[in-house]
Amino acid sequence: MKTQVYVVNGANPDFSLLAKAAEVLRGGGLVAFPTETVYGLGANGLNSGAVAKIFVAKGRPSDNPLILHIADASEVDKLVRQVPVCARALMDRFWPGPLTVVLERTPAVPDGVTGGLNTVAIRQPDSVVARDLIRLAGIPLAAPSANSSGRPSPTTAQAVLADLEGKIDVVVDAGPCDIGVESTVVDCTTSVPVVLRPGGITLEMLSAILGDNIKVDSALRGDNVTPRSPGMKYKHYAPLAPMMLYEGETGVAQEMLVDAVRLALSTKRVGAVVSTETAGLLPEGVAVADYGSRQRPEEVAANLYKALRKFDNEPVDVIYAEGIVESGLGLAVMNRLRKAAGYRIVKCGREG
Repeated sequence: MKTQVYVVNGANPDFSLLAKAAEVLRGGGLVAFPTETVYGLGANGLNSGAVAKIFVAKGRPSDNPLILHIADASEVDKLVRQVPVCARALMDRFWPGPLTVVLERTPAVPDGVTGGLNTVAIRQPDSVVARDLIRLAGIPLAAPSANSSGRPSPTTAQAVLADLEGKIDVVVDAGPCDIGVESTVVDCTTSVPVVLRPGGITLEMLSAILGDNIKVDSALRGDNVTPRSPGMKYKHYAPLAPMMLYEGETGVAQEMLVDAVRLALSTKRVGAVVSTETAGLLPEGVAVADYGSRQRPEEVAANLYKALRKFDNEPVDVIYAEGIVESGLGLAVMNRLRKAAGYRIVKCGREG
């Protein structure tokens, strides 16, 4: 299979190219497309055969649920049994945008989309290209991130092609994604809504709408869970080399620097995924992927996956990564870094 690349303007896309991509989707094919978060790998979300192709192309476990992407909020009523008051409030405030809600599904949604669960994850993306493509296709699109399973999510068409060229029909290239980490996933089927995956809508933003009537799933810090949402199970976001994450309230950069220099002196090839502030302190011999200022978590989020992929083309033996404060988008950034490191974590700043 030769993967076609359709280059479009993100603000004013060429409808003729999107119509061609939509025709591929209606025919059961796979199309990677940009959203405001990351590039998604889309298929007809109501066609079990088309959905199955996503799992084959990505090498994704079949019990890992997918997100259905819709063009208009009114489409959700055909896919779910009911929309609770809390879900409606979040949809009204954050759709279109990087928020996914988990609701009880109708029989119209195939088991392949839900991993066999009685719930379905749905979102209305903010990207003009994504919504126009879905509207032209006339179907909800099942779409996980457009990468090989377990690898860092793609925020450019070039990153999609690095993993999936020859495995999918089309990539719609509208340039880099804005946010850089996936959508926030909130389970609205429980009495108290639960954040299953932190993302582009922060916990603080959710609390501004729901007050104390929201919590974060404890499984976010563990990996042996039944996946109620994409990103809750299996290795995710990982670079090719093994990675160690340094995190804590104090001393993160200092401890990481000492270990990185020590390893570099032993002739090991060391990579460092770090803030701009720390990048300037690293000596020659340590390869650096600068994800931006630690004081600007939105900048870190936008650059994170690009930084994790840097060492695919600049091979190293080990990667050390610097954590940031878990507030705002920092919660999503740290969730991705922990998974990328396979929960190999150095806790910094502890006494004794």
